[in-house]
Amino acid sequence: MKVVYFVVAILAVTSSVVSAYDPSPLQDFCVAVKEIDGVFVNGKFCKDPKLVKAEDFFKHVDPANTNNPLGSQVTPVFVDQLPGLNTLGIALARIDFAPKGL
Repeated sequence: MKVVYFVVAILAVTSSVVSAYDPSPLQDFCVAVKEIDGVFVNGKFCKDPKLVKAEDFFKHVDPANTNNPLGSQVTPVFVDQLPGLNTLGIALARIDFAPKGL
């Protein structure tokens, strides 16, 4: 019976100590800028929140050239192309397919 109590105690201690989660961002958004001033978050400097515009969260991506053996083209969009993605924890991609493309 003592062994059962010991195993239950060990499981209770280890289950409460071990936890994995993504830390929450320090703020709601941090639009990346190339200048070296301001707050440094997530590997990029942040634009002053008072100067943020809607264009920081939008990028027009033209259709890609799908004239290749697969008949498709992937256009990745990261924080370097779309500064508003900084601290959001996401990356985007546009995939263009030609007719019968893979």
